[in-house]
This record gives sequence, structure tokens and C-alpha cells, in this order.
Amino acid sequence: MVESLGSIGSLVSSPWIYALVATSVLLDIFLPVLPSGVLVIAAATAAAAGSGAAAAAGTGAAAAAGTGAAAAGRVPQDVPDILVLILCAATASVVGDLAVYRLAWRGGPRLDRAIARSRRLTTAQERLGGALARGGGALVVLARFAPAGRSVVSLVAGTAHRRIREFLPWSALAGLAWALYSVALGYFGSQWLGATWLATGVSLAALFGAGAVAAYLMRRQPRATEAS
Repeated sequence: MVESLGSIGSLVSSPWIYALVATSVLLDIFLPVLPSGVLVIAAATAAAAGSGAAAAAGTGAAAAAGTGAAAAGRVPQDVPDILVLILCAATASVVGDLAVYRLAWRGGPRLDRAIARSRRLTTAQERLGGALARGGGALVVLARFAPAGRSVVSLVAGTAHRRIREFLPWSALAGLAWALYSVALGYFGSQWLGATWLATGVSLAALFGAGAVAAYLMRRQPRATEAS
């Protein structure tokens, strides 16, 4: 099973996977085409596969030698640590949000005019401003799952000069929710379907499906607002 991930095995089993995941998540707010979600899911899948293989090896060693302690000690070195992976992804997500937020805050009249020419950004600015003012920053969390939604929300929050205390807690919650969801998809997908490309494919489909649902809900929100 573990061999089916051979093409990325050497990468996800090294400490560099944390730096790669963090860099990808940090930069995909500027370049949404970066496969940050794919990397997080692949690393979590490898973690589940490696943990299972180590557990099996530990059981065999215990049966043969009466102890599995040595095998158990190798797990953190062979596979990514799930908690560290979640922390890296969530922290990088928040740092990326804040970078765009600060850049947009200092953007000046040129950026204001660019947003005014975009109907999508203008609408997002109105909706986000009202949502944050009412303490309803769930829109920020929802946008984290939508394609390019994170970029739009951070840009609009900065351009509208929303206070950092209105934006940062929701950005942190959004980053943590996305990281937990992505890691859970890879980890439990591997547990249930095995460390195969099928498990990775199903996990990615679930991630993209959540993005499609988030985008749909964001498009419907103005209607709900008007109706209320």
C-alpha cells in the first residue's frame, strides 16, 4: 500500500514537507493555482499509511521479540506528524491572509479604482463589510474553501480598512477549519480506503466539492440578505 505513493514518498517522509506545505499555503493566496490542498492531503495520506505500517511492524516485532518499543519510536521520523502538519497549514494560511490584508490596506487610490471597476470585488466589499461589522465573519470561513475566495476576502477587508480585530479571529478560524478538513480527508481517506491513489483521489474530490459548495453558498448570500 505504501509503495503506491512512491512518487512522493521520499518528499512526504522528510522534514521538508512542512516547509513545502507552509510555503504553498502561504503563496496560494497570490497564486490560487498552487496545489496547497493537494500537498496537505498527500502528506496526511502518507502519515496515515506510515503510521499503519509502523503499527504493523511493531506488532510483528512484539510477537518475535516480546516488545514493539523500538518500532514505535520510529514513527515520528518516518512520516509527517499530523498535529504539526495542521499547525503549519493553518499558520501559513493566516500569515498569507494578513500579508494581502496589509498590502490592500496600503494600496491607495489606484487599488480603490481597480476594485470599483470590478463588480465582483465591489459586491464582495459591501457584503464583507456588513458581515464583519455585525460580527458575522462566517463569510471569511466560507470563503476559505471557495476557489480564490480567500484572496478576494483578504483583499476586500484590507481595502475597506476593516479593523484587524474584526478580521484576524475569523481568518484564524478559517485557516484552522481548512487545515483540519484537508488533513482529515487525507488521513481518514487512507485509513478507510488504504494508501492508494483511489484514497487520494476521493479526498481531493471531497476537497474540491467543499469548494464548489462554498462558492455556491457565497453566491446565494446576497439573495438571503435582500430577503431579510
